[in-house]
Amino acid sequence: MQLRFEIRPILFGLYVLIVAFGSVACSSPGETSTTTGNPTNMTPASSSPASSPSTTTGDKSGMSHGGMMTSSPDAASAPYDLQFIDTMSVHHRSAIDMAKSAEAKAQHAELKAFAKKIVDDQEKEIAQMKSWRDGWYGGKSQALNLELPGMHSMKGMDMGGLNAATGADFDLMFLSMMTQHHQGAVTMSKDALIKAEHADVKQLARRISDAQQQEIAQMNRWRAAWGGGK
Repeated sequence: MQLRFEIRPILFGLYVLIVAFGSVACSSPGETSTTTGNPTNMTPASSSPASSPSTTTGDKSGMSHGGMMTSSPDAASAPYDLQFIDTMSVHHRSAIDMAKSAEAKAQHAELKAFAKKIVDDQEKEIAQMKSWRDGWYGGKSQALNLELPGMHSMKGMDMGGLNAATGADFDLMFLSMMTQHHQGAVTMSKDALIKAEHADVKQLARRISDAQQQEIAQMNRWRAAWGGGK
């Protein structure tokens, strides 16, 4: 009788081991991974950079990428000052894109500083024009008019070539393109001096014309000194 009671605990222990081993052997890898897998697999898809909201602001009308621009519908029938504000703002944004490229790539330190000034000045002017637009023409549709005098300066701008250029070639190409761009802004500003209704717009147009004519003269001097001619 004593032997019988000693055997029973041994058999019970063996039974427990067999059941435990079978449970482990039958569990699937997928069930195990739910508790011990890589925690990164639990990251929601929405946290991926690709699904984050765009930070791009402002309508550049494709100018910074060399895209085909078109005037806004019925732009020519909008008040002249609204046409000037919307069109000069787009024109300024393309200059800012070019200038930021020069800040990063220009070989001459003075050209980098010049480019930074263009960015600073024209961003302030865009902000001023936006303030006027909100106050005078709130809710009005965009009035970008490519037929305004001076907008021809955007035609033939080789942004791809500028982005590909390096060293001295980049500096000379930037000076040539920005000179052409500035000439367009001067032409548009002189038109506004005649046609604008608001005194504030006329004053801005005069500042743009005066400042950019001075910058054109400086760029011509650099082109001559750096081998680009006039």
